Amino acid sequence: MLLSELINGGSVVAGNVDIRGLTADSREVRPGYLFAALRGSRFDGADFIADAVDRGAVAVLAPEGRRADVPEGRVRLLTDANPRRRLALMAARFYPAQPRVIVAVTGTNGKTSVTAFVRQIWERMGRRAAALGTLGVVGRGVARSLDHTTPDPVALHRTLAELAAAGVDHLAIEASSHGLDQCRLDGVRIAAAAFTNLGHEHLDYHPSTEAYLAAKLRLFDTVMEPGGRAVLNADSAEFDRLREVCRARRHRVLSFGRGPSDLRLASAAPAGDGQRLVVAFEGRRREVAFPLPGEFQALNALCAVGLVLAGGGAAGEAFAALAELATVPGRAELVGRHPCGASIYVDYAHKPDALSNVLGALRPPAPGRLVVVFGCGGERDRAKRPIMGEIAATLADHAIVTDDNPRGEDAAAIRRAVLAGCPGATEIGDRAAAIRAAVAELRAGDVLVIAGKGHERGQIVGKKVIALNDADLARAAVAALEGDGS
Repeated sequence: MLLSELINGGSVVAGNVDIRGLTADSREVRPGYLFAALRGSRFDGADFIADAVDRGAVAVLAPEGRRADVPEGRVRLLTDANPRRRLALMAARFYPAQPRVIVAVTGTNGKTSVTAFVRQIWERMGRRAAALGTLGVVGRGVARSLDHTTPDPVALHRTLAELAAAGVDHLAIEASSHGLDQCRLDGVRIAAAAFTNLGHEHLDYHPSTEAYLAAKLRLFDTVMEPGGRAVLNADSAEFDRLREVCRARRHRVLSFGRGPSDLRLASAAPAGDGQRLVVAFEGRRREVAFPLPGEFQALNALCAVGLVLAGGGAAGEAFAALAELATVPGRAELVGRHPCGASIYVDYAHKPDALSNVLGALRPPAPGRLVVVFGCGGERDRAKRPIMGEIAATLADHAIVTDDNPRGEDAAAIRRAVLAGCPGATEIGDRAAAIRAAVAELRAGDVLVIAGKGHERGQIVGKKVIALNDADLARAAVAALEGDGS
């Protein structure tokens, strides 16, 4: 594609330079590429312009007013006040094909479950659907892994084009705060967007809670074109602000929640491993045999229904599909039972609100104990560590503090910070040993929640990734007990 075709404004005399690819990583540059010299948290892309040119870059995108040593006459220089957004919009033009209906969801908790539920509902309605986010790309015939919840804009738009070429016409995307702040989703033709909630998370990246919320608001006030559909959590403290933002953009708002809302969860009662829901919508009350536990998952399901309706789906079909939803890997996932009958769940909860939600949802209805195994990741928000410890101490009958992904931090120091909030907890640093110990102590009527890593299949220690999966470890612990007759 000609550089002039990629540009919609910007200070450059584009000429007829043929662009064969786009990248912000100089190591990926090939002859004919445009290199985006973006500044990151660790590196400044301007330091790699010479390397990109040596590899064959014919154009460079750089921030206005920043150093950009580009050989005159050989390489075109494009400058922009917001080069990240410019790169995303160019990627959208370079890879123009996208699934016909795209919806996105943002929020601290629930994004993965909501997109998974949307995909499943669409599939039961006969749509060729996929979901894109923390679990990678999920869909029949198109599954693949991703490096980030929201990929970089070039990878994202290339993926959208590939999904469209594969026949996927309905796509649900997780919109992370990092991805929104870095303009990775700009240029995606989003028909409807949802907001689940805002909790304590990512304050190692965002300078304040207000900045964290502002990043999420970009989905509604910038990324989605005016006149879209917004599905908003009416129970959230941010609802009024979000609604005003959406009204200013002429988005039609569909609210959901326990309180007054368009899609209202009138009641939720445990029923076996799932729940019996009553949902009020458009003057009618619908009873739903929902197969998954936890009120938070029932609300995620309502959010998903809202997105399906906003994308043109029929209400009857959407509600009927709720009874058939399958567990999302690592999200309140029942992974096994102790020989005594105690239930064992794995959940991705690695944030205070998420841990509170899953413990509150899975407390046994019978007079059994609630046991939790959890930890906190290294090189991430440190303030949440004692907060999560306090939540475990308050909501669980027995807590075992273990390692999550310590990364480059001292694992013992992370555990001490967590234990400051729950001094009565048991400390077992080795995660596999902690899970074995928790499973071994279960009695009839108990529930064990293994929180923090969910679907992940590795533990990051230093610079190494050690093979580890909570569900596999729990099943192995149960098998060992069954083998010795315990």
